[in-house]
Parts: sequence; C-alpha cells; structure tokens
Amino acid sequence: MQKPSIPKGTRDFSPQEMARRNYIFDTIKEVYRLYGFRQIETPAMENLSTLMGKYGEEGDKLLFKILNSGDFLSDMSCDDITEGNSAKTAAKISEKGLRYDLTVPFARYVVMHRNEISFPFKRFQIQPVWRADRPQKGRYREFFQCDADIVGSDSLLNEVELIQIIDEVFRRLNIRVSVKLNNRKILSGIAEIIGEADKITDITVAIDKLEKIGLDNVNAELREKGISESAIERLQPIILLGGSNREKLTTLKSVLSTSETGLKGVDELEFILDKIGLLSIGCDLELDLTLARGLNYYTGAIIEVKALDVEIGSITGGGRYDNLTGIFGLPGVSGVGISFGADRIYDVLNQLDLFPGNSTYSTDLLFANFGDREASYLLPILTQLRGKGISVEIYPEAAKMKKQLSYADSNRIPFVALVGENEIKEGKITLKEMKSGEQTSVTVAELVQKLAH
Repeated sequence: MQKPSIPKGTRDFSPQEMARRNYIFDTIKEVYRLYGFRQIETPAMENLSTLMGKYGEEGDKLLFKILNSGDFLSDMSCDDITEGNSAKTAAKISEKGLRYDLTVPFARYVVMHRNEISFPFKRFQIQPVWRADRPQKGRYREFFQCDADIVGSDSLLNEVELIQIIDEVFRRLNIRVSVKLNNRKILSGIAEIIGEADKITDITVAIDKLEKIGLDNVNAELREKGISESAIERLQPIILLGGSNREKLTTLKSVLSTSETGLKGVDELEFILDKIGLLSIGCDLELDLTLARGLNYYTGAIIEVKALDVEIGSITGGGRYDNLTGIFGLPGVSGVGISFGADRIYDVLNQLDLFPGNSTYSTDLLFANFGDREASYLLPILTQLRGKGISVEIYPEAAKMKKQLSYADSNRIPFVALVGENEIKEGKITLKEMKSGEQTSVTVAELVQKLAH
C-alpha cells in the first residue's frame, strides 16, 4: 500500500499550529480594521492571461499552471508534442494558473468591479498563494499573504499609514523590527545619471541581492547584464551610501540634481519621513538604497521589514505601484500596499518563544464524565457557560479518570471540572487546575467569573 505524502514545499497544520497562526492573522486583521480596511477574497486560480507578464521573466517561470479539464490534448498535433517547446505546449493545454500573489488578482478585481467601488478603496486580503519555487528554510510553495492596499489615491499619507500599521502589528506581536525604505524613482534617477536608463530593471534586480551575495557578486552580475565599467564605478558610492536618513537624503539631492525623476523620489521620501517624525513610531526606520524588491510593478515608495533578533529574510514588504490596473485597461489608478509574510512571522515568533500561553489551546474547560446521570445534569450548565463565551466540552464517555485527565493534558485544556453525586447535591463544581493540580469548590456563577474572557 502506498505511504501517504504531501507535495514538497507544502505543510499540514496541527490544531496547536492553527491556533498560533490564527493569533497572527487575528492581530493583523484587527490592526487593518483600525485603519478602515475592508476584506475581500479572490479565487485560488486565475486565467493565465491575468497572471503572465506581471512578475518579470523569473516570476512567470514560478507560476503553477493548471491543465485544462477534459481532453486537454485534443487541440494538439503530434508535431506540437514532439517539437519539445514546453512553453508553447503549456500555452495550448493550460489556460489557468494558481495565483502567485494577491496584488495582481486585486488589480483585476478593481478593474472588473470599478462601478461598484468607491475610491479611494482600502482592502485587505488574507489568502494562500502558490509559487513553483525550490523549497528551502522559510520558503514554501504554498504560503499565506496578508495584504492591505489603498487604490485610487496618490496621497503619500497612505504610505505613512502603512508604516504605522507595520509598527502597530509588530508592537502587538512583540517582534523588534527594522523598516527599510526606498523609492523606485530614486533608483530610476540613479540609472539615468550613470547613463544606463534602459537597464533600470537589471540594475535593481542586481542591487536587491547586495545583502545576500555581496558587493563583488553584484558588480559581476551588472557586468553580465552589459552595464559599462564606468557606470558600475559611478554606482558604487550610491550603493554604499552611509549616514543618517537626513544625511542620505542631502547626499542624494546633490548626486541626483540633474535627474527630475530622482529628485521627485527624494521629495517623496522626505515627506514620508517628516510625517512619521510627528508620530511615536517604535520601530527603526532606515533609508536603504539597495532595497529594490525585484518585482516589476513598483513605481514609488518601496518598503521592506526585517526582524532584528532572528536571521530570516524579509517578513513584510510593499510599495507604490502607479500603473498596475493599466495592464487591465484602467489607467491612472494609483495604488500602494503592503504584505505581511505570515509564515516567516510564525517562524520568528516560534524561535523567540513569543506566542502567548493561551494561543495554544482552544478549550477553556473540560467536564469529566462520571456517567449518564451526571452528564444529563451537566448539559444545561455547558450550554450556560458557552452562552457566556467560555469554550467547554464534556468527555463523551465515562472512562477511567486517568484517561480523561490525560485527554485534557494532551489538548492543553487548563481546567477540568469534576461533578459527582456530592457536587450535584451541593450545587457546586470541583475545579481542578491542570498545571498546579490545585482543586477548589465553586458555584457556576463563580466559574463564569473565573473563566469569562
């Protein structure tokens, strides 16, 4: 008999893991709602015409394609199959794919529902996405994204709010983070002044890897992409720019003085930093020119968040995209958004042991079962407690007490209620705290007071 397995890069989640994941999702949802974001959902699969060409060449290769249903080979000739052009073959037998992120489906949603939406439209979305990536630590083929986007507004106050959201979420989760900021216009300005304006994508993809592969390898990649030695030389002081955020902006103003686009990027960053300066932000905010986030659609601010106490990649990222809906025939709708990486945040909380104690159990109280008479007496009490928002269950059989207590233990149920003949007579409940083993006699009202959330 075949041993059951799951595809590489995917995972099962136990009840304990789900409770912890929901702690993350609920925290993010609460903060999103505080800022006026409303939730939507889009299908797991999209037409490939929606997805292809939106993530650059590398992204297109990572799309999971879905075979057409029915006889998917019917439109293909023997030549089509034997010529060995897999891309051409895939296009004929597959019209749909699993979504790669939540932003492109959101842009499609905005265009399709534009007549029902009032702008600016603030939406959040928490759903799984799929990438045919090589699985490794912290990188999965199926993972959740927690996105918030504002479309239909050019105001940089949106960027300021998103940074506040990031700060508040990580404050609630007790994770110390550094928020890195850059602007795609600054990167375009740099490409312009070093004389390689048409190579902006190659430059940004390469310098985005600075932290991972080091300066020498970044320069080697730039050479490979046909960028001249003189341009690479002019790029060095910009890539390695130091000092405080204000000093970096001052240097950039002078370096980019001949680039209108570059200066606009500097102005935008200055506005964001000025407004953030009026607020009490707990996280560390740093202007980082190596931050390029390889995706093709960012046009303004770029945001990335790193955990300070754990070695792991970016745990949140985002930015401004001015032309994404234009791809779907609705030009001039500017958007800005962020995405929390729930799986990486989970790993950080796990490594630092930051999950709250009560996030790992779902049942507050287990009633032991001494037999049919006692169970009949308890059923209305259970209903009463559930009505007060207390999560309770009764052990289904009158099994040995050791077995019932062991069930409570393995399910991390903190309290067990013992109600036998004596308790029924007295109208009391013997409450056993599992951690300490301590037992107290309480009334139903006292029990409610003790356990109500």
